[in-house]
Amino acid sequence: MSPELVWFKRDLRVSDHSPLVAAGKRGPVICLYIYEPELIGAEDYSRRHHLFVNDSLRDLRAQLAERGVRLLLRRGAAVDVLGELQRQTGYERIRVHQETTHAIAYARDRAVLAWAKQQGIEVVEYRQQGVVRRLQSRDGWGGQWQAFAQSPLVAAPRRLDDGSGALASGEILPPEAFGLEDDGLEERQQGGEDTGQQVLASFLKARSEGYVGGLSSPVTAWEACSRVSPYLAYGNLSLRSVYQRAAARRRDLQRQRGGQDPWAKALTAYLERLAWHCHFMQKLEDEPQIEFDNMNPAFTGLRENEFNEDYFEAWAAGRTGYPMVDACMRALRATGWINFRMRAMLISFAAHHLWLHWRRPALHLARLFVDYEPGIHYSQIQMQAATDGISTLRIYSPTKQVLDHDPEGSFIRRWVPELAELPAEHMAEPHRMPRLLQEAHGCVIGRDYPEPIVDHLTAYAHARQRLQAARREGKRSGTSMDVFQRHGSRRRSRLRGAARHPRPSR
Repeated sequence: MSPELVWFKRDLRVSDHSPLVAAGKRGPVICLYIYEPELIGAEDYSRRHHLFVNDSLRDLRAQLAERGVRLLLRRGAAVDVLGELQRQTGYERIRVHQETTHAIAYARDRAVLAWAKQQGIEVVEYRQQGVVRRLQSRDGWGGQWQAFAQSPLVAAPRRLDDGSGALASGEILPPEAFGLEDDGLEERQQGGEDTGQQVLASFLKARSEGYVGGLSSPVTAWEACSRVSPYLAYGNLSLRSVYQRAAARRRDLQRQRGGQDPWAKALTAYLERLAWHCHFMQKLEDEPQIEFDNMNPAFTGLRENEFNEDYFEAWAAGRTGYPMVDACMRALRATGWINFRMRAMLISFAAHHLWLHWRRPALHLARLFVDYEPGIHYSQIQMQAATDGISTLRIYSPTKQVLDHDPEGSFIRRWVPELAELPAEHMAEPHRMPRLLQEAHGCVIGRDYPEPIVDHLTAYAHARQRLQAARREGKRSGTSMDVFQRHGSRRRSRLRGAARHPRPSR
């Protein structure tokens, strides 16, 4: 029997891996990962992504070795690598997970399917996320998602028959092999299925108790949030395994502590966010062009021709003169992670206060987020930039975020050391301190730390006026209704044992 090829992409695990299990039941298996220069050289890829992938590959290679098979590592275009392996081994079937990802990988997948059809090779794709291929309508999507999230997991195979023969395994290639330069990462999460399982276990066992109260503040979110997002992005953990473990933990807490227990309620909120994860991925699946174009045509031309390079550079460097914005950007650059509310604030500030078209800020953030998931990234960016035209208009006040989420200034002091000696009452707006007080605390605004590059109230009023005009146009022309019909969620969630769906966007 000819071997079957399992092509690993963003599914770097052995647990709940349907392609691997199905291939193993048929006979010999070839396990393959491809370093694809076109993907690695893309605008949204960075050294930190590569380091996480390599961690994951080391773990995957060890996990497969325990089961009797090798992981082949190759470098090159997917069609070329797959073609060479087919000539060497004679495999007749490729098993792989579906992906909802950016345009380069989408084009790669289409090229592989066309090549395989020409060669008479069967390609079998398996669902990995709660995303529905070729979805006809958003009506009923929530029920389909729930059915997938609750569907049975696939146990990791115990033994596999290696079909790679005498082929060389290939090496794990460092970032330097692709010219990926240092990007400021100082501390990072390690990749791999084993590490991902440990992080999830620590969240469900203890850290999730503070989830609701701690997820919004950058002071507390590092522990209160699950921190499994990069393991979901690279498939170290499957979405339905995370969902089912969290749901089981919630049931245990409800039995032990009562149905209204705050900890169980916190996990209910977390389960809801797992549905949001796929809700946003579905938008890119349904309309891949939102990676590049405004979701709502009524917003086309709104910002594109007014891009201020100086503003963008200051925002990207964490030098805007707004302490919370700058602290979040610097923390993100150093660690590869920041909590959701602060991500939303960073996008809001770039899009509304600085009036930057969202595409370049989106690419900058993509390179910084270790947990970059294209399917979530672009739809979230557009929602926060208000170019979908149907979501609540949110223009975050960078000063209010300090007062609400870092009133003592501990997070800002860590990441903006220029402000370390300032009194807490001046942390939100240090430029308003009297000059003598600035000198007394060793931080003169304009010398040691920048003046605000825009005035908050002026920028807020400008953005709100222009966005509301575009929203009126979207409503008048019908484009906003078109966006809602294609992408809007349909029902308010309940998540009480059965289905739970996100609240309608309108």
